[in-house]
Amino acid sequence: MGAGASHPDGVPLQKHILPMILSEKVNLRDTYIGNTVIQFIEDNFEYNNEANQYPNLEAVFGFLDYFIQQNESLNSTYNHNKIVEIKEYLIKLIHYIVNLQTDKRSYYYHKFWEAVQKYNNNISIITLNYDTLLEQAFDFLFNKFGFIDYCTHLMNYDRISELKDFNFWVNPREPVLVEEEFNPVPVKIIKLHGSLNWKYCNCCNQMLLTPWDRTIDLHKGKFLGFTFPDNEKYEYVCPLDGTEFQTLIMPPTYIKLLNQPVISQLVSEASREIRDAKKIIFVGYSLSDADVHIKALFKKQLRQDQEVIVVNSKKANALENKYLALSKNMKYIKCSFEDMVNDEKLLKDLIS
Repeated sequence: MGAGASHPDGVPLQKHILPMILSEKVNLRDTYIGNTVIQFIEDNFEYNNEANQYPNLEAVFGFLDYFIQQNESLNSTYNHNKIVEIKEYLIKLIHYIVNLQTDKRSYYYHKFWEAVQKYNNNISIITLNYDTLLEQAFDFLFNKFGFIDYCTHLMNYDRISELKDFNFWVNPREPVLVEEEFNPVPVKIIKLHGSLNWKYCNCCNQMLLTPWDRTIDLHKGKFLGFTFPDNEKYEYVCPLDGTEFQTLIMPPTYIKLLNQPVISQLVSEASREIRDAKKIIFVGYSLSDADVHIKALFKKQLRQDQEVIVVNSKKANALENKYLALSKNMKYIKCSFEDMVNDEKLLKDLIS
């Protein structure tokens, strides 16, 4: 699944993120992090709000990555440490922008899960989306039909005293108690580019899942949680060692750091799933040139006898050729994600 699967619910496409950051409607200039990033872009790029002309997000990250990789400063204002800081700030702004449309229920993902329940539970999902709409829509299936398997270890699995203030999570890779009339299955959701509700500690190298807490403070750059029922704010730190949590979303840059422990594990898991699958379906994904790692992943693992189906609202020769380069056994269906989930026959044929 690519951005086209979440876009019907209002989650911005990649090309919309930078214009939103620079827009006065979102009003990020009033925050320290927002103002710092916007000032950097204005100092080093040209854009025109009225003409809707903006630099590509990959170009901004690529410019930052050049100085980081070369261990160089840009000038006296933007020394190397400042460049590193600005990149982290830009990632946090992406986190903030994507999260604006995530705190709601998704009709389209709900319809998708209904079809999975009805026709075939033997599926795995690889998604490149940061938002959590897919998982939130799974709630009506929890326990009776299945459990979400993020394919990496979560702190939430460990029922220790230090974690008592957080949501414990069922580990679907261990035996679970179930009622006699139910036979739940683990459903793999492999989020190769990270997630808004993942918080990573680079001291103990563990990840905390905060299912409902995705808020970020754009003045301090801290993750925020809220107590219940008084709704008081608090800042997230690792409950095991007190280290400040980091975002765990992979930005749209040409230089992808795949050696991050969680991401590396997810790539290995995705490799096995691709090799074992009888059918591969791409939904709402344009195979961006910045996603060379995704092309390499599928190019290495796809078998010649596997059925490959591309569901996309755009029917362009350039996009079709990108998929033909992955597999000659490819079928292209010109259809949006929202039309797909509302077409019962098509959905049944795809999932069965």
